[in-house]
Amino acid sequence: MLHLKYKFTPMVQNKLFRQCLAAIPEEQKVEFGLSFGIAERINKVLKAKNLSQKDFAHQIHKQESEVSKWITGRHNFTVQPIAKIETALGCKLIDIAH
Repeated sequence: MLHLKYKFTPMVQNKLFRQCLAAIPEEQKVEFGLSFGIAERINKVLKAKNLSQKDFAHQIHKQESEVSKWITGRHNFTVQPIAKIETALGCKLIDIAH
């Protein structure tokens, strides 16, 4: 499960990269971390269930291109698609601490 405190950690130690990264607002870094965290979780669950992207798209009546955006972190998720994905996969993508 993805916890909502997803930390963005730069992997490149290049000075220019660090300068560019420093210019990105913290909120946007968190957004990227969440998007890629959700994408990673969907990928892991699909692999564990032996489901291809195409089969999963067919199962939930979506275009394969939309599912591709989900699993590559290029989708701006709202609650509705997250709920649909969680229901279809039978597992949580996000764990919200109370």
